[in-house]
Amino acid sequence: MKLLLAVLLGASSARAAVKNPDMFTVAQIDEITSLDPVFPYDNASQNTIWNVYETLISFDGSSLSKFVPKLSTKVPSVANKLISADGLTYRFPIRKGVKFQDGTPMTPEDVRYSLLRFMITDRAGGPSALLLEPIAGAPATRDSSGKLTLDYTALAKAVRVEGDQVVVRLSRPFAPFLAIMARWSYVESKAWAATHGEWDGSETRWKEFNDPPKEKSFFYEHMNGTGPFGLERWDRTGKYVLLTRNDGYWGKKPALKRVLIKTLTEFNDRKLMLAAGDADLIDVPRPLVTLAQGIPQTHLVDGLPRLVTDPALYFTFKINPSGNPDIGSGKLDGDGIPPDFFTDADVRQGFSYAFDYDALLKDTFKGTAKRAIGPIPPVIPGYDAKQPHYDYDPKKAEEHFRKAWGGAVWDKGFRFTLTYNVGSENRQAACQILKKGVEALNPKFRVDLRGVEWASFLDKTQRRLMPIFSRGWYADYPDAHNFVYAFYHSQGRYPSAQGFSDPELDRLIEQAVRQTSPVARAALYKKILKLGFERAPAIMTVHPVGVYAMRDWVKGFYDNPVLLGLDYSTLDKK
Repeated sequence: MKLLLAVLLGASSARAAVKNPDMFTVAQIDEITSLDPVFPYDNASQNTIWNVYETLISFDGSSLSKFVPKLSTKVPSVANKLISADGLTYRFPIRKGVKFQDGTPMTPEDVRYSLLRFMITDRAGGPSALLLEPIAGAPATRDSSGKLTLDYTALAKAVRVEGDQVVVRLSRPFAPFLAIMARWSYVESKAWAATHGEWDGSETRWKEFNDPPKEKSFFYEHMNGTGPFGLERWDRTGKYVLLTRNDGYWGKKPALKRVLIKTLTEFNDRKLMLAAGDADLIDVPRPLVTLAQGIPQTHLVDGLPRLVTDPALYFTFKINPSGNPDIGSGKLDGDGIPPDFFTDADVRQGFSYAFDYDALLKDTFKGTAKRAIGPIPPVIPGYDAKQPHYDYDPKKAEEHFRKAWGGAVWDKGFRFTLTYNVGSENRQAACQILKKGVEALNPKFRVDLRGVEWASFLDKTQRRLMPIFSRGWYADYPDAHNFVYAFYHSQGRYPSAQGFSDPELDRLIEQAVRQTSPVARAALYKKILKLGFERAPAIMTVHPVGVYAMRDWVKGFYDNPVLLGLDYSTLDKK
């Protein structure tokens, strides 16, 4: 009897030790920038959105190639006749009995509206290209001068409702289309949007909502999805989002009642929260992993697969000089750089050879990452282990710098600011390594470093204010196209922000994604990677694995590298 009592008391004590058992708290590095499903293109925002809004299909747990139905009752395939034989038409049977968090029923028209809104919004540097490219046949609604080029009538016909099905007609075969839909086909309420001043779905008004300022959208800080959680509060000053369980959810109800997602850029602040039990899971930069070890009642979850190329160092080809202190004098006179400094290939190749890749791999990532020899991670088809790449070679770096700008770079030197986002020790380390390698070549070469808060960092990127900036690419979907497009295509995420374009790269990238033959695609990616090496628009360093530190009481954790974060609906602490 005494033994049984002791066991019961011990179990009771263990349960009592769990802080806030109905709430899961995450302390992360990056700051949420918008709650609108069509606007943000960063991990922190998209992970929050993914837990409130739902997609038509989803990845099966941690799988990257298997899908399960979600708001669609079936995953389209040629076998079930929901994909046409020519690979152009996809049919999604829409689930009945689903309600938005305001209590209104979801309809196929809401699905159609949401897909169209995702595309017509097309904010600069946003994710709209992910659907525009396969459906509209062009990755943007505007040309390089900002003129609208979208044929809305054709787009509206490409996405239509037939009974209980939403039918999507692609402009051409597009190999990774289902993977895109599993991640980006968020469904919103058309009526709720129109009631609150958003696009009403009409052809006459869509232009008013193209590339809008994020703060002017009702979706910016309000949410109404069909998912397992809804928005209770977004405190932008306090840098946190509080989600509440959606008790009217159509699927399996989450065990947790609330989820608190808090931004803390300083690792020590996150570590203290974890140690006190006030955080259940925290971001851990690779250089600080040892500092997260040994905390009582916590453990590390390491070696998590990631479809990531990060850090990468991006050259801005057309720097915005307006009131910009990061380019110094704005001239090639030893005290600055001109706005077009990085348009010279020898400059970019000089920097690429001046980076000590092994130092980052060994000292920062402790040998846990894979050396990046191009943008495509080795787990994705299209990766070529024999592709040409840059190694640390000071002699070759000097050769290119001596040729750059007709010899003026070597003779006069330069000075500019290299930027990383505050809280990312990995990216900061990459900047320090580049600074060291470049400055060692010539005493006239000077590189200053600056850390910038995440929201400002994103803004400065889009405004082309940073000569070189350190960031990375997390896959939107598991396919080589997602990486080469993001790094090399003129309308991709980074080239559009850098002002980089190369017609031959664009042509090859567009040709590769239309191919259904894996052999033909591989041959094209080999050409793309070779040309990308020659153009050198960015320095690619490593493909890291993921790591979290979490409390021992966390249950139900699983990891899918495409989700950009956690599925809170599977988690529990009891």
